[in-house]
Amino acid sequence: MPAVTPSLLVAIALLIGGPALAQPAPAPGPALSVALQDQSRVGSARLRYWGFDVYDAHLYAPRGFDIQRFEDQRFGLELSYLRGFKGADIAQRSIDEMKGLAALDPAQALRWQSAMSALFPDVQRGDRLTGVHVPGRGARFYLNGQWLGELADDAFSRLFFGIWLSPKTSQPRLRETLIQSLGGPPRAP
Repeated sequence: MPAVTPSLLVAIALLIGGPALAQPAPAPGPALSVALQDQSRVGSARLRYWGFDVYDAHLYAPRGFDIQRFEDQRFGLELSYLRGFKGADIAQRSIDEMKGLAALDPAQALRWQSAMSALFPDVQRGDRLTGVHVPGRGARFYLNGQWLGELADDAFSRLFFGIWLSPKTSQPRLRETLIQSLGGPPRAP
């Protein structure tokens, strides 16, 4: 079986009728420190699912970040994994969560899931997967601070980061904890 190359991924994406979302750069993209320039950690929260610790989420944003308009601003979200997961499973779970936020065209969902599966590696305990939302451009991803690639689709990026930041998230307590320093909604007693 031939090796899957970035050129082959682009050709496949074009054949199934969508833009080539996962675009591994010929050269490394901007360093994570550059991508998060002028941003600091503004919140952290731990995701527990059925009693299992899954990851610690850390939100990086500039001064004056408005959570009500998160889609219009550059920010970073880092997930520090507390257990191992397959990249394809992360992609599938992301699509499931995105479908909970908005109606997705099945073909679009398939393209996004395929792009994420091609981009997201398997992670182990201690790995850090960081996404940076770049308004009007899409999402850039890093593993342990090293460039992975970009999904150049603004609609994808807004919905993907909505998994954690949208008021419609399936994890409202995680969201509240993550954004509480931004003047988000008060925590329920």
